[in-house]
Amino acid sequence: MKVIGLTGGIGSGKTTVSNMFKDLGIPVYIADIEAKKLMNSSKVVKRKLVDLFGAKTYVNGELDRTYVASKIFNNDSYLQKMNAIIHPKVAEHFKKWLQKQTGPYVIKEAAIIFEHGMQSQYDLIITVIANKEDRINRILKRDNTTREKILAIMKHQLDDDEKAKKSDFVIVNDSLEHTREQVLMTHNSILKNL
Repeated sequence: MKVIGLTGGIGSGKTTVSNMFKDLGIPVYIADIEAKKLMNSSKVVKRKLVDLFGAKTYVNGELDRTYVASKIFNNDSYLQKMNAIIHPKVAEHFKKWLQKQTGPYVIKEAAIIFEHGMQSQYDLIITVIANKEDRINRILKRDNTTREKILAIMKHQLDDDEKAKKSDFVIVNDSLEHTREQVLMTHNSILKNL
């Protein structure tokens, strides 16, 4: 079964696009959601994160995301070490999930496909792009964060032009109607090439 990577910078609209593919009957695996679940359910991951960040990492058994974010904010070393703990576990979980799927293809949504050199794991890659200010405003509405923190995250992600050059499909998320049209065109193009 073909695995299609879906990527895009923070606030680009990956979730919106993922939901549109789900509406077309395509199974979607969202790596960020699964990573968050694993950080709260896997004893191995929990132990390694506590070893990395200290006892304050978990409060009442739940990951203190604000505390962890403060540790990795502007600290590439911590971020890389945390990713080295979580990414292999997510990859393991994805393999198990993939074996249970029956669609014509699946989508794996992951924000940092190119940044981590993971493009070879996918048959095709779709990148969602959007205007930078729209992205920032979306995130400010969605998350309890600051413009400074959003820009720091964006700094760690490839810009849209670079991602677009490396992608098989680009979806410009500028309006729901236009985005839905592009999703349908992309879906039909993938089906033709299966």
